[in-house]
Amino acid sequence: MKSMTPLEEIRHSAAHIMAAAIKRIWPDTKLDIGPPTFNGFYYDIDLDHNLTADDLINIESEMKMIIKENQPFVRIEVDRQEAVTFFKKQNQPYKLERLADIPENEVITYYKNGEFIDLCAGTHVKYTKQVKAFKLLSIAGAYYRGNENNKQLQRIYGTAYPTKQELNQYLELLEEAKKRDHRKLGKDMNIFHIDDSVGQGLILWQPNGSIIRKELQNFISEELTKQGYHEVFTPHIGKLGLYRTSGHFPYYQESQYPPIIEDDVIQMMAAENCSCAQLANRLKEGEIDGYLLKPMNCPMHIKLFDAQPHSYRDLPIRFAEFGTVYRWEQSGELNGLVRVRGLTQDDGHIFCTDNQLGNEIKASIEVVKVVLRTLGILDYRVRIGLRDPDSTKYTGDSVLWNKAENNLRQVAQTLGVDFEEEQGEAAFYGPKIDFVIKDVIGRDWQLGTVQVDYNLPKRFNLNYIGSDNKPHRPVIIHRAPFGSMERFVGLLIEHFGGNFPTWLAPEQVRILPINDNLQCYANNISTLFKKW
Repeated sequence: MKSMTPLEEIRHSAAHIMAAAIKRIWPDTKLDIGPPTFNGFYYDIDLDHNLTADDLINIESEMKMIIKENQPFVRIEVDRQEAVTFFKKQNQPYKLERLADIPENEVITYYKNGEFIDLCAGTHVKYTKQVKAFKLLSIAGAYYRGNENNKQLQRIYGTAYPTKQELNQYLELLEEAKKRDHRKLGKDMNIFHIDDSVGQGLILWQPNGSIIRKELQNFISEELTKQGYHEVFTPHIGKLGLYRTSGHFPYYQESQYPPIIEDDVIQMMAAENCSCAQLANRLKEGEIDGYLLKPMNCPMHIKLFDAQPHSYRDLPIRFAEFGTVYRWEQSGELNGLVRVRGLTQDDGHIFCTDNQLGNEIKASIEVVKVVLRTLGILDYRVRIGLRDPDSTKYTGDSVLWNKAENNLRQVAQTLGVDFEEEQGEAAFYGPKIDFVIKDVIGRDWQLGTVQVDYNLPKRFNLNYIGSDNKPHRPVIIHRAPFGSMERFVGLLIEHFGGNFPTWLAPEQVRILPINDNLQCYANNISTLFKKW
């Protein structure tokens, strides 16, 4: 059981109080989960009633009654079969499925407050009266277990704080965030458009948005030119075998669009009465090939490096591309510009020797710092994303992983900034240094990233000829100072509240002739400004 902070305990307890209140109002409600979150809590429920803002008021009133009753939170250990019998009797199918997820060797616990009993590992405050300041915020849809093939449940979001003063401060921040919401400002300022007939998560950049994007590209291109990068262009689609070699297929398969299969292959499969499951398995095993909308640019940059022989004198070789990639995000997770299905990365890959690695990482990190400093984004933290040794989502052997992680640590220690390590945050091929910024209401967003990769050079059998006239394996640094143009612009809209610095503003000058006689003069002034 993971221990919770005092604030998390308050929020977790508030989620239980909310679920208890909902069950009092609608006894037949089926419950899923109600965890604390960074900014509050939520509970997913299955209810034959579409909740409204008025319902939130009624739920809050019932929560206040439960808090006033000062019910103790009581932890109860139960036998597995006893738990199964209880939740069957209560007609709680989601709890039964969550119960089945608990390993056989783990203790099963309930938490009880008043008449309400929930399957829960804890922890909670001691009494309901310790939840002193809370507010229910919104209602949303959420697919069960995050899978859009499952039933959509109703998710109620709320927040809770130790004091009313802290709660009010947060609610004021929320109001400010609404004013700055990039989805509203982006529409009002003609920056971007999302159209159902094009597809959710696929961005249409309006002329004003194109200006912002182009200015950002020009800005970062100047920095990259100083560092000796070569710009390249690669296609939006590639053969599936390329991504099998890189490991994106299957390691990254869940986040990809389905493979594109040629007609003759489909006809052959149909003639063999091949089922969808058999087709998927044969694709996975490489028995048949197809194409893939590229999920990342790196395999194609690797092929550009491998297109000709290299000496150690050629290294480092630095490729840069504003490359559009495609990710199959769940529809419920899409969010304006910050969570999309088509995104353009300011991507770069450095092919270097072990001896060059430290300096190249430092130079890549410096570009990220220049970007954040120039735009006045100073509230950020540095995170070293490490692999989780118990997970199967990473490729490569532990020796190479340990080497890459140690290299990143050594460089991070020279940055002069605090950093933290987080297991499970690595890319599937290597560890990374991420710059995580806070938005106006304190949410974390990963922007710039620098990644060290010993695994893809090995998977693609990359070589350069060393000073000993023998082949050696290069190291790859993956880096993207912005992260993606979409997310970066979305966060900039909110960061500046739409009031961009002059060099980035879509409209910098407006000329207003006060009568028709001045129209010619105004046109001349306009021409002069355009020349500048």
